Amino acid sequence: MGNINWGMIGAGEVTEKRNGPAFNNVAGSSLVAVMRRNGEKAEDYARRHGIDKWYTDAAELMNNKDVNAIYISTPPSSHMDYAIEALNRGFNVYLEKPAALNAEQAREIAKVLKQHPAQKLTVAHYRRVMPLFLKVKEFIDHKLIGDIRTVQIRTWQNKDYTNENDWYIIPEISGGGYFHSVAPHQLDLMLYYFGEPAHYEGFSLNQCGLSKADDHVSGEILFKNKVVVNGSWCFTVAENQITDTCEIVGTKGKITLPFSGDYVKWKTDKEEQTMIINPPQYAQQPLIEKIVAYFNDEGPNPCSIEEAIVSMEMMDVFTRK
Repeated sequence: MGNINWGMIGAGEVTEKRNGPAFNNVAGSSLVAVMRRNGEKAEDYARRHGIDKWYTDAAELMNNKDVNAIYISTPPSSHMDYAIEALNRGFNVYLEKPAALNAEQAREIAKVLKQHPAQKLTVAHYRRVMPLFLKVKEFIDHKLIGDIRTVQIRTWQNKDYTNENDWYIIPEISGGGYFHSVAPHQLDLMLYYFGEPAHYEGFSLNQCGLSKADDHVSGEILFKNKVVVNGSWCFTVAENQITDTCEIVGTKGKITLPFSGDYVKWKTDKEEQTMIINPPQYAQQPLIEKIVAYFNDEGPNPCSIEEAIVSMEMMDVFTRK
């Protein structure tokens, strides 16, 4: 393809912090057009980031002859439609997580992708290429703590469930609740670290009763290599109980890390250490670098739709979709 000229569908606050400027920081990559339904906000985003074109309609953005790849960063309810339209119109696609509202929609995207063998699609599970999580994979692969026995995930937050305009707590837009925002990355890392799952089960419930969204999810995964993962996600705990931890326990020790942080700790019979690993300025930049290479046939797909479907199937089971 040569230079990847991106058209961004959905230019919200998240793109300001994680990837918007990163598209222009990567060699062979340029952000040339953005779309947002609010024209004033779309124009403001384009002006502040030096982007030539802005739109309020995705179809008009796709008509821009300078655009040759699409990044979809809207709420999950529109992922499937935008991804399928982009694929049918000949674009390569970078799709935000979760890939869709549910696994069924994600499988529909995969079906359409197979109908267009010349097109490519990557899902934005960017943590698997961030330095911190690559270091943890290195520790696992080199058996720093021996053979892995169990992983304990605790994501406890204090969220406001009274804001009716917060799309994260509108299941028909988000797919569920805040679980559908944080869990895709976490479950994807488990797949990246431990391979194919053999069995998974779980449940969800609405404890606070202030919205239609579940606010408490529990899940368990048995991987084919006999690693067991237990996850607890609760979004209405006291502020003094907010927790973000992943404990990986093996036959020789334990690795502890946050999913959103800058450190990894490990403890064995021989040592106990903490390593600080600063995240990139823009979290998705390492993944964008790999996507640009993949779109130009210079590297593998860093995260396929098929891989994303597995994590979405687990989410569906945990929340009983």
